[in-house]
Amino acid sequence: MEDTYGNLITSLAKANDKRIVLLVMDGIGDCDNAGKGTALAIARKPNMNKLASTSALGLLVPVATAVTPGSGPGHIGLFGYDPLIYQVGRGVLSALGIEFPLTGRDVAARLNFCMIDADGKVTDRRAGRIPDEENHRVLDKIRKHLKAPAGVEVLFETVAEHRALMVLRGDGLDDNIGETDPQATGLEPLSPTRPPHDQSPTAAMADDVIGQVRNILADEPRANMILARGFAKAPSWPTFAERFRMNPAAVAGYPMYRGVATLFGMPVVARPTTAADICSEAAKAMKDHTFVFAHFKYTDKTGEDGDLAGKVKRIEEMDAALPALLAAKPDVLIITGDHSTPPSLKAHSWHPVPVLMSAPHLRGGDGESFDEVACLHGQIGTIPSKEIIPLAMAHAGKLDKFGA
Repeated sequence: MEDTYGNLITSLAKANDKRIVLLVMDGIGDCDNAGKGTALAIARKPNMNKLASTSALGLLVPVATAVTPGSGPGHIGLFGYDPLIYQVGRGVLSALGIEFPLTGRDVAARLNFCMIDADGKVTDRRAGRIPDEENHRVLDKIRKHLKAPAGVEVLFETVAEHRALMVLRGDGLDDNIGETDPQATGLEPLSPTRPPHDQSPTAAMADDVIGQVRNILADEPRANMILARGFAKAPSWPTFAERFRMNPAAVAGYPMYRGVATLFGMPVVARPTTAADICSEAAKAMKDHTFVFAHFKYTDKTGEDGDLAGKVKRIEEMDAALPALLAAKPDVLIITGDHSTPPSLKAHSWHPVPVLMSAPHLRGGDGESFDEVACLHGQIGTIPSKEIIPLAMAHAGKLDKFGA
């Protein structure tokens, strides 16, 4: 599939010293939570609301109408790439996020430790969010007892909490392997060899490994099974700098998001996790970079936990931290999310994502509040996520005219 729009933007892109900051509040989008309102609407956020009064608002569609995106596609779209063209499994992103040295012989998968009952059904997809030290211990146990399939090396690494990385290394491997996470409790893990993956020799190897792990962990009180997602080989894509003529940097504490940044050649210059540290580090990064991606995880984490009050609190934390970033005076500031995570669903959703863009050359401000309802009527409109970086570039004078 040809990336016509992306190629056009690359042909028009020009370098200048204007600074663009993309602040991603992961999973920020919401629905009305059974009449309680969205987290953005409930939150006390005077700084974001003040920005809204002089900024452009709108909604972003991460992939396509009615399609629920994963974090990978959500960020790929925000970085200005079409996620329908640039597709990569989450395993690669997890590997890059922990700086695992992937080779051309590798197939990577992101793992969740989970808990299953005596009938083999998943009772907790995240094994109670086990701490890192328990993750390390359980992986050591697997390494000690696992017998790798013939001709393959099996590598495991801790990512964080219940998350881990598995890499199959060998000659001639493919990534035609089914994900095993059923995405809900009360169901058995899926088979990696189910159709259309039943003809893949590598899927059969993954099935063998997962079966062994189940036996090895049978006596564990919490992390007694693994769920595998995003089996993939590393792609080769144009870097962010090549595509947009900007010098990028990433400020991201969680491995997944460092991974997706690294995939596009963005150096990770800081690894903060708190709102205050994210804003201060993003401000520092602006001194040496013309594009800064800053990531805040906890709005998504609270949404997945069904914690509306917690999500509201995290928004308020970011709002309180925002002045440190504003003081650095980015020429264009985008505040948005990679997808929606309504607490009422406890999962990612298909809802378009609110976006605020503070920039020169706007048609005035769009309202007194940054929330989904105000964004519905904003001057940006409802656009694909892949178009927000080019729009920011236009406001920053980074795009030439098209045609005579």
